[in-house]
Order: sequence, then structure tokens, then C-alpha cells
Amino acid sequence: MSRSGEFAVDRVPVKPFRSRDWFADPARSDMTALYLERFMNYGLTPAELRSGRPIIGIAQSGSDLSPCNRIHLELAKRTRDGIRDAGGIAMEFPVHPIFENCRRPTAALDRNLAYLGLVETLYGYPIDAVVLTTGCDKTTPSGIMAASTVDIPAIVLSGGPMLDGWHDGELVGSGTVIWRSRRKLAAGEIDEEEFLNRATDSAPSAGHCNTMGTASTMNAVAEALGLSLTGCAAIPAPYRERGQMAYETGRRIVEMAYEDLRPSKILTRDSFLNAIRVVSAIGGSSNAQPHIMAMAQHAGVTLYPEDWSDHGYDLPLLVNMQPAGKYLGERFHRAGGVPAVLHELIAGGKLDTSCLTVTGRSIGENIAGRETRDREMIKPFDAPMMERAGFLVLKGNLFDFGIMKTSVISPAFRARYLSTPGAEDRFEARAIVFEGSDDYHHRINDPALDIDEGCILVIRGAGPIGWPGSAEVVNMQPPDALIQRGVLALPTLGDGRQSGTSDSPSILNVSPESAVGGGLSWIRTGDVVRIDLVAGTCDALVSDDEIARRRGEGLPPVPESNTPWEELYREKTGQLAEGGVLDFAVKYRGISAKTPRHNH
Repeated sequence: MSRSGEFAVDRVPVKPFRSRDWFADPARSDMTALYLERFMNYGLTPAELRSGRPIIGIAQSGSDLSPCNRIHLELAKRTRDGIRDAGGIAMEFPVHPIFENCRRPTAALDRNLAYLGLVETLYGYPIDAVVLTTGCDKTTPSGIMAASTVDIPAIVLSGGPMLDGWHDGELVGSGTVIWRSRRKLAAGEIDEEEFLNRATDSAPSAGHCNTMGTASTMNAVAEALGLSLTGCAAIPAPYRERGQMAYETGRRIVEMAYEDLRPSKILTRDSFLNAIRVVSAIGGSSNAQPHIMAMAQHAGVTLYPEDWSDHGYDLPLLVNMQPAGKYLGERFHRAGGVPAVLHELIAGGKLDTSCLTVTGRSIGENIAGRETRDREMIKPFDAPMMERAGFLVLKGNLFDFGIMKTSVISPAFRARYLSTPGAEDRFEARAIVFEGSDDYHHRINDPALDIDEGCILVIRGAGPIGWPGSAEVVNMQPPDALIQRGVLALPTLGDGRQSGTSDSPSILNVSPESAVGGGLSWIRTGDVVRIDLVAGTCDALVSDDEIARRRGEGLPPVPESNTPWEELYREKTGQLAEGGVLDFAVKYRGISAKTPRHNH
């Protein structure tokens, strides 16, 4: 700093930083004084803010209400160090909390709300670039959606998964242990105290899910899209490398500000197709489908429902991680994480290596030499855990779009439903229809339903409008009597979602949902449903005349909205097939190109 109190700045940005319109506008010294004045009260100086150095926002998603992201309260310190050392000025601010496990009626309501709030912050304040802190499922897409709308330089810093969970010498993965323990409880193999102990032992440290649930999946997606530094996604939250990554991320975002390296230069159709391929190869969550579609819409990139089958089905499962595999996040990181998976996809000719990333280099350049040495954790492309293990898109008279995660089809499920000689990958089942999850939990063990191996469990009223928000309820387990006979999974179908930690091969994210007149609105218990995975169809064997008659009876009832946001969400949100976005919002892109008008 010079004697005059001014900071020497040698670098010249590709284009002037937008914060100069707040702090160094020679035409409006009165407004400059107003903007500067209150930042002084916690110790910043006019010289810093008027120096020409970039103002770097840290979008803080960590809080006591968001335990999966709480690690960012500490990581932000190292991020600030990196920003300062690289010549930037850090400004940390909170974003709307999102916590999948605890938010009722569902955290899916919060993705779009957090998006809206972050857009307003990034647009209306003197922020030149932003670090998006992510972890829990929807913090990743909400941040990327907002960064695309505003289009200032942005980089994703994942908080990382928890350490591996252990119970009595057995690996227990967060979320996955819940679904598996429910079955053990129903079978009488454990009591409720053991159930709780297994669940709590799966969460031994700070961080998000240590399984390949939606959190790990979406942070892997951020890296596959090119929005994180190489190797960022899988570092466990407590590891020293996580703090080091925070520091390097802080340094890099300053350089990105000078380079004007914005999301619009990184997010392309090819980068999104890369992300779809990665989700398949890692055995990722089915929740990735609406989130990737939402991010693409806000980035102005066209994706089609068929892309999930065309680019994401005929791919092998490479990562041996729960729920599709055996291990958890620590071993995945030590085996090389996302870069090692990308390396295998390149070896198989399945990745576009030319896509630009936040490093300023291509994704192919970033991962050169990143081959794994742990072939039990990350399999070779030509010797995978499962062939053709991606996502299948289905349609029929019950819906226009539904998706099925095939990497979690167990040998027992395949043998029972998908292996009939001459009709492989095809089956028929009698529908048992539930009006939401409360109805399911109340009636699943009702003997009057006569549920057997030939049934498909159907849940409706669980979509974006019907719930509202779309609930993780489609991974329904069989009645206790079947579980006690060794039948651990029935086919399931629904217009909601399911936890990415679930090992259920459900047909879900069904669009249009029952609440807006989709086919699940007229299906009845006892109807026969025909699923054909070869043709990609799912139909109820009901005549057109009968369907018309049932439609005349009206739609199933939906609960009233309980908050103003629930009402607005229902009014403005689309279906899961298109990402469940706020329909009016996708037209807003690159809004940082125009500085907001003065406030006085």
C-alpha cells in the first residue's frame, strides 16, 4: 500500500469489474460515498474497496440448520486466505438453508427459493465473482442455476462427504443404512434401538452423505461440468486436503475474475452430456435428472429427455460405492475420485475432453495421468461392475416421462421380474395405489390389499405441485410379511422422487404428475401395469373408454398450501421432466451485463 493509502494493482481485468460502479464511479461521488460508508464499520478501508481489486463473494451455505454444509463455516476462512493472497477482497454472505433430511414437507421446495435469493444477491450487490459453497443435495444446483442467471465468474467449492461410517465392523453408509435397516427391522432381525444405532453410526463426522447419494452425485456433477477444481468433489470434509482445496479455490476465483471466465463460457451441451455420463458411471442418484435439467435450462442449454437414455444408459457402472456397490466416500477419494472416473470414460471413448473448465484448461488436460490404482473401488471401463448400468427413460399411457436407475437392479430383482424366457426385461404387475406416503405407511401391511410378488407399488400426489415440492417417497419397501419371506424389493412407480441413497430400482420423477392430470391420477388398485424396458414403455392395461370415464371423476385431492412460498411455488413451478424450474425464470440470463440502477 502506498503512502496515499491506495493499493497498487498491476493487473488489468479483461473487462472492468462491476464493483467499480459502486465504489469508483467518478460521475456519482455522492453514491460512492453512500456505498462505501457502511462497509467501514467493520474495518474495511476506502482504499481497499476503491483499489480496483475484485470483490469476491462467498455464498455461505453452512449453518446450524444445514449440518451437511456446516463445514463451510470453517472452510470459508481458508477460502478468504486464498482470495486475499491472490489479490481479491472477500465478502461472505448467507444463502437460504437447505437440509434434505430435516426440512418438511420437503427440501425440494428450497432449491428454487435459494436460487431466487442468490440471484438477487449476486445481481444487486457489488460482487465481481463468487465461490459457491455446496454439499447437501440441492445446494449445488441452486448455486449453479443462480450463477448462470447472473453470469459472473463462479466456482464450486464442495464441502465433502463425512468419514466412512462403521457399525460392529461393518461399513454403514448414510441414508442407505436407513433403507436397509428398515428391511431388517421388518424382518425381525434387529430391534428399534439397533436401528437407531446403525443410523447414527453412519454419520461419524462433519460433511454430507458418505454414500453415492444425491449430495455426492451433484458435487461430482459440478466437477464433471468443469465448475470445480480438479479433484474437489470427493475429498472428505475433515481431511486436510479439503482446507487446501478451499484455499486454492479462493486463489483461482480471483484469477477467473480477471479472466472474465463466466459460466456461459463453460456450460455447454457437451459439458452437460459429460455430466450425464458421469452420473451413470458412478451409480449416481436419480435426483440428478431434474437438477441437471434445471441447470441446463438456466444456462440456456437444450437437453432432451431422451439424452438420459441415449447418452446415459449404455454405460458401465465403474464405482463400487453404496448404494449400487460396497464402499463409501473415503475410499472413493483415495482411489482418485471423479478424475479417475473421467479417466476411465476417456479410455472408453465416452467423454468430450475439449470442454472448458474453471482451471482455464480443458477437462482432458485436467485429468491427464489420473488413472486409479484401486481397481476394487474404481473398475476399468472394459471390466466394470455392471454393463449398461445407466438410466432408462420410459413413457406410456401413465406418463410422458419417467426414469429408472438400472445400476441398483439387484440379481434377485432381475431374476424375479426381468428374466422370463422370451420376455426378458419385460413384466406385468398388479397395481397397489397409495395417496402419498402417509397412506403408504398406514396401509402397506393391510392384509386386505393381498400384496404379493406380482404387485407394483404406486404412489401419487408426490410431485412438485401435489406434495408440493416433490417428495423422496417412491422407494417404498414391501409389506413386512413379504420381507420376512425374503422378498426385499417390489417394483415401485411414482410421481415423486426417491433418495439417492436408496437401492430401489424405481420408476420415478413421473411427468406429468397426478396433481396436474397425469396418468397416475386415474390408475386404480388392481389395474395391471405392463413395463417393457426394451421398448421403454410403461402402460396400464386399461381401455381408452375406461380411462375417459375415470378422468371424468376429477383429480385426486391435494393438500392446501401452508405458506406463501408453497402457493407461489405451485403456481410457477414446472414438472420434473423439465427440471422443476420456475417457468418464468429461465428467460433471465446474463443479467450482470446491465448494472442495476442506483438506489438513491
